[in-house]
This record gives sequence, C-alpha cells and structure tokens, in this order.
Amino acid sequence: MPLISVVIPVYNGETTIKQTIESVLTQTFSDFELIIINDGSQDNTLTIIQSLSDNRIQIFSYPNAGLPVSRNRGLSHAVGKYVSFIDADDLWTNDKLESQLKILENNPAADIAYSWTDYIDEQGNFLCHGNHLTFNGNVYEQLLISNFLENGSNPLITRQALIEVGGFDPSLKSAEDWDLWLRLAVRYLFVAVSSPQILYRVSGNSMSANILNMEDACLQVIERAFTQAPESIKNLKLHSVVNLYKYLTCKSLQAPLHRDKSFLGAKFLWKFFIYNPKRLQYLHFTLTLLIKILMIIILPSQWLTALLKNKKNSVNF
Repeated sequence: MPLISVVIPVYNGETTIKQTIESVLTQTFSDFELIIINDGSQDNTLTIIQSLSDNRIQIFSYPNAGLPVSRNRGLSHAVGKYVSFIDADDLWTNDKLESQLKILENNPAADIAYSWTDYIDEQGNFLCHGNHLTFNGNVYEQLLISNFLENGSNPLITRQALIEVGGFDPSLKSAEDWDLWLRLAVRYLFVAVSSPQILYRVSGNSMSANILNMEDACLQVIERAFTQAPESIKNLKLHSVVNLYKYLTCKSLQAPLHRDKSFLGAKFLWKFFIYNPKRLQYLHFTLTLLIKILMIIILPSQWLTALLKNKKNSVNF
C-alpha cells in the first residue's frame, strides 16, 4: 500500500496536464499512487493521460462536476496515509513530497505540512514570489487573516484528517481550499517547509481568473469562519477583509493585462483603502497600484507591454 496518495483533478487540461504529471512522477520520494480524476474533459486530456506508462497512475473519468467534487472523488479512491492535491496546470519541485513527509514524520503531533509558493506564467516562466510565510503549530488565527498556503496544490495532509473534516465544500465556486484549510486548522497542527516547492501557474483559463467569483466565495468563507470563531478573535474579521481586497487588487493586475480587469482592480483597491483602518500607512502602496491601473486603462496595449516587459512585480499577494 502506498504511503502517499496524490490527486490530480483535470478538466480540459491538454496543454499542461503532461507537465504536471511529470512533476509528480519525478519526485525524489516514490512510494505514492497518482490518482487522476478526469472531470468530463472534452479535449485530448484523456488521450494524453492514457499515453503515460507508470504503474502508479490510476485514471477515473466522471461527468463534469467542478474542482471541489473532483478533489473529493480523488480522496474517495485514496488509500495512502497522506494525501496531496495538485491542480492540472501547477507544478511541484522534485523534492516537494519528500520534504513535506520528512517534516511531518519529525513532528508527529502535526497533520498538515505546507511549503512556499512561487508563480509562473502560461509558458512556465517565473513571474514572482509568493508570500513565503512560515507558521507552525496552531495556525488558525493566521489562516483567518489570510490564506498563506495560497493554493490547493500545496499541503500534504493525513487522509484521516481530511475525512474527519469532510473534504472540500462543493457549494463553493472558488476559495474551497482556504475553507478546507480553516476547518483543518480548528482541529489540527500545521508545519512549514520554508522553501518554494509549489509553482502556481497564472493563466487566463485558470479558475482564479474569475475574480468576481473569487470575491464572492472568499467573503462567504470569511463570514462562515468568523461566525464560528471564538469571540476573542472576531476582531480579526476586518483585517481578513482588508487582506482579501489587497489580494484581489493584485490578482486583477496580473498578466494578461486588459482594461476590464483593471476596472475591477480599481474597485478592489477602493475597498482595500476604505476598509483599512491603517490606510494612511498604505498610501504609497495604494498610489503605486492606482498608477498601474491608470496606465492599463489609458495606454495602448503595445506601449504598456513594452513599458512593463523588464519590470518585476514587487507586490506580494
């Protein structure tokens, strides 16, 4: 029986699925099963998956039901002591599973290990660093403030813990990973691998591109979490909302840049500024992003591309 179960949910992922699978198969830790949930793909995804020869791969096809349901379906097939999910356009460094397993084995009281995230573009080129935050032990309060795990392709989790909290919430159209991490954090301890081992792909076709859905889902998660939170920490709710709008502003200004997203960015930046009781300390941040928004709206796209070509995004999400 494999020690780890890796789950890849995929829907119409023909352009990236092979690279994602290869980043799993080339892990330095090899005692795992790879469960691929084909979520009703209409492109060549299934053909690509079936062309790969490795006895650790298991393929299950279902009618399209969305990411949370597909992840839960993968969990239902898993037999490993530990489970990790990776989306069909993300990548892992080859030591991801080994590092997370080692830190869990060295910290037997913990049930969740996570690593840092970096961001790549559609071609796999580096875009920017993630938050690179390290919290260990009881991380519930930190997770209420922001999803410092950043994505669903990150942690290694004991299967029993996932089962006990009920897996992913299929009613959420986005932020279902943050919701799950919060439910886990109420009951279990986390440990961090302080190294960037998840490469999160930013693309116009990814779920995170639907920023309005993300706003709605994150607000649902915040409302639910703080309704259930102890009275002593409910004062953190405003901090959580402010961080959400900071994140959404930055997300709106990621490539590919266009005017519709920049108008959303302006809306989110305004909410960040209005809700933030420390807004005067963030004037430089606010003005910097406001200038970028105005540039996207006013400048022709070719001018903007040339202007930003060699500049790195200095704003952490």
